[in-house]
Amino acid sequence: MTTKLNNHRNMRVSNGVKLGALCVATAIIGACSTKEAPGPLEPTGPTGRVRLVNVITDATRGRVNVSLEGIVFTVDLQYGQAAPANLPAPATAPYAAVYTGDRSFVLKRTADTTVTVATLPFAVADGQDRTVYAIGGVGGSAVTSSITTDDNPAPTATETRVRIVNMSPTAGAVDVFITAIGADLATSTPRVSGLAYQAASAYLSIAPGPYQIRAVPAGTAPANRAAQVTINLVSNVAPLPLAFAAGTARTVVLADSNVGGAPLRAIVISDR
Repeated sequence: MTTKLNNHRNMRVSNGVKLGALCVATAIIGACSTKEAPGPLEPTGPTGRVRLVNVITDATRGRVNVSLEGIVFTVDLQYGQAAPANLPAPATAPYAAVYTGDRSFVLKRTADTTVTVATLPFAVADGQDRTVYAIGGVGGSAVTSSITTDDNPAPTATETRVRIVNMSPTAGAVDVFITAIGADLATSTPRVSGLAYQAASAYLSIAPGPYQIRAVPAGTAPANRAAQVTINLVSNVAPLPLAFAAGTARTVVLADSNVGGAPLRAIVISDR
């Protein structure tokens, strides 16, 4: 353990690539304790923030250990989880700080770390938040990525900020309704229309409280919506009773099952 800690502290810049302040890397060895701030590897240059969401539809390759520029980013990231938030407390930050520029995640099977599942490149700018979604894998297909830039200012104390990201190839383009629980979809207006696969909506400001989020195929006639719901999330049903609390921001990810196809599901991850 001491050797690992010293190795992390003694890292030097090589070809302009060094992770500044990877809170989660040090959290694995017990060195990070704050929610947002970097750990002992303090940055000395411009930084952005990044997180990784596992939407790999392959039970064999779906649990991964992840490194970022040679530093441990997370371990045993399972389907539907986001890193670094999946790490044990006190590593609770939704994003990890990283130097700006071109970077890459390397994913290896948790059960056999000699197997590389994918290398996922991304770029991050100064002050930018980005989410890398690990996708694909069904039927042995390649694991690739889809990347969003996250407009992530702090919400006010009287609002919740919510956006929808469609990572369900089975669902295809969808209309998404954010309503009171049990509201009639025939008389409701979609908050997001025609959201294509791998697309993200803008952030929506809603009043804190319980909601039902439902997706139907894009363009479904009002009278047919209730029978055509493909994804249904009720926010006040465990384990999501605080999903839309005041002063928070959430991304709702529409996704296939962990092996692809139905049953489709919604994954709620914390942005703020």
